[in-house]
Amino acid sequence: MTSIYLSASQPRWTPQSEAEIQSALDEGLIGESHYLDLKEVPSSKGKNTESARDMASFAIDGGTLIVGIAEDRENRVFTPAPQPLKGLAEKMEQIARSIPDPPLNVVTQEIESSADSTRGYLIIHIPASPVAPHMVDGRYWGRGDKTKYQLSDPEVVRLHERRRIADHDALALLREEIDDDPIPEEIRKQAHLFLVAQPLAGRPDLLLEFTGASTWNSDLHEFIQKAYTPEIQAAIDGNDVSPALHEIGNGYRRSRGIARATSNLANRSGFSPTSSYSPEDAIELQVHEDGGLRLFFSRLSDVRGEGNKPDEQVIIEAGAVSNTRRFLGLVVAAGERAGYFGNWALALGATGLQGLRVAPSRHNWGDNPTYDRETYTATTATTWAELDQTPGAITRRLVGPLLRALGTESHYHTALTAPEPDSDLDGQ
Repeated sequence: MTSIYLSASQPRWTPQSEAEIQSALDEGLIGESHYLDLKEVPSSKGKNTESARDMASFAIDGGTLIVGIAEDRENRVFTPAPQPLKGLAEKMEQIARSIPDPPLNVVTQEIESSADSTRGYLIIHIPASPVAPHMVDGRYWGRGDKTKYQLSDPEVVRLHERRRIADHDALALLREEIDDDPIPEEIRKQAHLFLVAQPLAGRPDLLLEFTGASTWNSDLHEFIQKAYTPEIQAAIDGNDVSPALHEIGNGYRRSRGIARATSNLANRSGFSPTSSYSPEDAIELQVHEDGGLRLFFSRLSDVRGEGNKPDEQVIIEAGAVSNTRRFLGLVVAAGERAGYFGNWALALGATGLQGLRVAPSRHNWGDNPTYDRETYTATTATTWAELDQTPGAITRRLVGPLLRALGTESHYHTALTAPEPDSDLDGQ
């Protein structure tokens, strides 16, 4: 497993074997600090809650909890205490996701003991959370030099302000994409979708080896397949809207990296319709050298009228759901490819919505509400762990308000639902 980045240039130490743990303890190289805590396995309700506080305290700046280390408090000595590994990772993930508010997503790694492979150590990486601070038992927790502590009111206010700044920055990136809409205004008839993902602590050359490779075009084709895993296919449940990512057959260089797009976007500064049947239909995925991803989709609405309104332009909200869910899969793949497991800023925008509604069924013409704004925007920050483990929850944060306004959120339960944590914790 690759070390979890807590910043672009400062990955934390991650042991790979029991021998490394023993050596570090023998030489006094590890101990409890602002970024590291050492624990035995929690075995009661109180200890479960204590572990949740530990993880919540690390969520501000990121940190690592190693389970399987005993502490002699009187002599301030740590010794290996391998624990049964069966179910341990699942238990700690359940604690992280069921006790703190909001829930935490963590990344775990098992290390087996050389004496008994059923026992060992669990390394729990807690990435710096973009929604920190996290509450446990009605209190917010932070990390001092060696131990956790209850945050003061001014500290909580400061952290919430930091989150607002990150949301503002994501919205600014989204506005750039909306302002750079490649479809000329004079021919726009459809609603358009824009998606933005930007690493919050990435290097300027985070994906340069990808975007600068001589094989970038074929590599980008293979990269897009990461949006079509069995898990994502099941979540979307057939709700794709053409043109789709897998239909793109052309690669292009862009000012900040590379892209694959429908051929009408070959010249990004000069849109050229290639079909009289659907002249405005286009999709583009951009991958930037700095790790940023951008997606443009021009068919968020189309003419699907019937009855006494045969030419009505209606919103195809499935395009927002499916493209968002696939886009998040590509963000995960980009992080893995770059070895970046830090935080991301995400934003979704839709334009041309005012006065439109979703396509009605044959039996409820006129029941669906019209959207009362020209533009919809949503931003959120997230961790790589949340992207990997609960992308449905992020999809809901980005698309949910739009779907609720249109009255169709219940149609996309599978794509918007995060797996519920198992609350059957020992001693709780």
